[in-house]
Amino acid sequence: MKPLLLVLFALCPLLAALAQPNLLLIIADDCTYRDLEVYGGQAKTPHLNKLAGEGMKFMRCFQAAPMCSPTRHCLYTGLYPVKSGAYPNHTMAYEWVKSIAHHLQGAGYTTHLSGKTHINPKSVFPFEYSGKDNNPDPAVFAQVLKSSSETSKPFLFIATSNEPHTPWNKGDPSAYPPASLKLPPVLVDSPDTREGFSKYLAEITYFDSQVGELVGLLDQSSQRDNTLVIVLSEQGNSFPFAKWTCYDAGLQSACIARWPGKVKLASLSDALVEYVDVTPTFLDAAGVTRPDVLDGRSFLPVLKGEAATHKTHVFGLQTTRGIHGGSDHFGIRSVRSERYRYIRNLTPEAAFQNAATNDPTFKTWQTMAAAGDEHAKRLVHDYQHRPAEELYDCESDPWNRTNLIADEKLAATRDDLRQQLDTWMKQQGDEGQPTELKALERMPRGDKSPEMPKKKKKGKKKAA
Repeated sequence: MKPLLLVLFALCPLLAALAQPNLLLIIADDCTYRDLEVYGGQAKTPHLNKLAGEGMKFMRCFQAAPMCSPTRHCLYTGLYPVKSGAYPNHTMAYEWVKSIAHHLQGAGYTTHLSGKTHINPKSVFPFEYSGKDNNPDPAVFAQVLKSSSETSKPFLFIATSNEPHTPWNKGDPSAYPPASLKLPPVLVDSPDTREGFSKYLAEITYFDSQVGELVGLLDQSSQRDNTLVIVLSEQGNSFPFAKWTCYDAGLQSACIARWPGKVKLASLSDALVEYVDVTPTFLDAAGVTRPDVLDGRSFLPVLKGEAATHKTHVFGLQTTRGIHGGSDHFGIRSVRSERYRYIRNLTPEAAFQNAATNDPTFKTWQTMAAAGDEHAKRLVHDYQHRPAEELYDCESDPWNRTNLIADEKLAATRDDLRQQLDTWMKQQGDEGQPTELKALERMPRGDKSPEMPKKKKKGKKKAA
């Protein structure tokens, strides 16, 4: 009996390792989730369609910032942007911050990031890096699968695509004839708008092929059934009213998850989840204790079908200071409930500017507006000139075009969302305009790192 016990004791670490799932996270870049076929859009996504049939599709997934860099910092750290220090674009986290790489490496995982990075400093993100033309390298993923199969060592593999970020030069635009496209109501109908939208849709389909290649490699391996896969579309596209804004088109994301035997096939979830929740969800799946400092909460119970809801509110912010072509400062803060989105513009007297307003297509819109096109006139005005507060019914107005802030029938909703936003900003150490004006300090060579936040006292209710 004793030799048998010794053998079992020796096997325990191996059995524990086998029980830990692999984690595959695939991220697009500048992709409005509504444009994906799997979410009812025009861009053909056969591989995502298949993946959704094999797992769960989230209908209310959001991120905390409509820009690449703060989005990725938030996703990998489980911290909202102001707390981590990574709230402008081209930014960096404070040195005290730990990322998912730290947490999983301590639990025996190999941690890889292949493709676009846009994160700093590397000490906060100690991944094994790879990539090919700013895109994930399938050959590296194939080697990771092979190594994991041979060693039984679990892995985290983050595959970060550069598509469909501009320039839209991949995919087959002929599959999307400009004249046949249905333009979203936030775009002005012009030849250059249609041509750009065609190329953008083609590049979404190219991203879908990247998903297909990576998931295909996984499915051909012995690791398929022990791997939790999540695919995200990142913030909205670079046309106006999406990326760089706190409207739903800028902050809402596709999220499709597959985990054979754990996630129900072809399931849908209306639970409110956020990118900040992905790190704690992965840690929960791996059996790793969530650090107290994290803002995110695991939605593993939703994935497993043990819960239908997750959060009551999700939050977002935008900082134009320091971005390409941005206003000197135009800070935006936002909170969304299941139905309503409240937006606070910190300096409504300033004009809202970014790369989109410098684009030739926007110049076309301005010319059309000056010539009397009413649709163009309204969109050009509304994009660059915002009121102090905005309130939208996201069910009846998914593109957030009818501001209900003065509707007295919604006064209670407005006041509640104001309070929710105030509470969140206070928790994050976000002072509003003073925080905006310090944005340049959060870009490389300007770090003035505060001390790590103290742990919350037990017994206090966590924010939703």
